Amino acid sequence: MKLSDEERQIMVNLEYEKALSFLEQAEKTAAMDLWDVVANRLYYSIFHAVSALLIKDGHNVSTHKGTLVVFGQNYVKTGVFPTDASKLYIKLQTMREKSDYNCVYVTTADEMQPLFEPVREFIAKVGSLIKE
Repeated sequence: MKLSDEERQIMVNLEYEKALSFLEQAEKTAAMDLWDVVANRLYYSIFHAVSALLIKDGHNVSTHKGTLVVFGQNYVKTGVFPTDASKLYIKLQTMREKSDYNCVYVTTADEMQPLFEPVREFIAKVGSLIKE
């Protein structure tokens, strides 16, 4: 489906707003010590931020894996984002999948707390890129 410039901007804004909302949900959930849910929300905050960026630049992706691959090819390999950004994205995706689907895997505050600031920085960088 081809989007008009106006439709594209609306979709970019909606995706980015969702990224910010999920980050806020992660912060509130952390206060309740629900770390598996924090892993889920932090991952989805990154996913929706990247989705906003991909839509802005006209990339058509329909899967989580595809989103990660296109992000790596177009933004990490080109130097727009450092390799650490891709590592963060992959780490959160793995943690989210384990915490959602593996009944014996439990995330902890020690694992999750250090990820908040890198996620905030990641989302802020996307925010600056989508405003260009």
